[in-house]
Amino acid sequence: MTTRSIETGTPDLLCHISGHAAVLTLNRPDRRNAFSPAMTDALARMLAQTEADDGVRVLVLTGAGRAFCAGGDLEGMGESIGAAADMPTPDLIRRLQRAQEAVSLALYDYAKPTIAVLPGHAAGAGMALALACDLRIAADTAALVPAFGAVGVSGDFGGSWYLSRLIGPARAKEVYFTGRRIAADEALALGLLNRAVPPEDLAEATKQMADAIAAQAPLALRAMKENHNRAVVSDLRSTMAMEADRMVRCMLTEDHQAATRAFLEKRQPEFKGR
Repeated sequence: MTTRSIETGTPDLLCHISGHAAVLTLNRPDRRNAFSPAMTDALARMLAQTEADDGVRVLVLTGAGRAFCAGGDLEGMGESIGAAADMPTPDLIRRLQRAQEAVSLALYDYAKPTIAVLPGHAAGAGMALALACDLRIAADTAALVPAFGAVGVSGDFGGSWYLSRLIGPARAKEVYFTGRRIAADEALALGLLNRAVPPEDLAEATKQMADAIAAQAPLALRAMKENHNRAVVSDLRSTMAMEADRMVRCMLTEDHQAATRAFLEKRQPEFKGR
């Protein structure tokens, strides 16, 4: 399997492509991979670039060192707010809205399956980033921590939306209101994690899941994600209408025809994304 590095424009974010998997690594381990302007700008660019790459079938997002992401860098946030002290409040709001859409919303809407890999804690907006992904694998020593109330803020990057839909509004409110830590075993029981494994097994568990996804038909995966994202915000009739549309379109692809032949010939299909 070939691996190639992709230049992101900053050491705060690393990118490589291994086989059909694009791996983005938040790379500020000394700050528990807290956001920096360079990191978030690069993340927005690399999400767009890898999404447009036909060779990429699955995206893996992780953090360097022993953390996934600590969210906003409090020291950096203080400097940023100080520099923008004279900016009107509506402009500050719009700036944050643009950042949220460029990173968190773009990750949720990413046309291919996404996996968040948590070597350690995901806190604040970092937790929201993990929840924006389709699937989550964590070291069993990791945890999800909202961490907003403790620093006098209410939360951003879609965390309240993601968490409410994953565990229900009452549980989500409790987590945010109390700021309590959700350890990996509880997160697994609540459905916030797909898998929790010993830290030494995290790389192999991630590879197995990414490889299993990448082996499927790319156009079918895209349609599946569209269906499931629609399902959580729509009614049954509308969801079924979309499923019918995507199902027929998939049945007309070369990949479906090739898979049918492979099934009849009792062999594995080779998908081309056509």
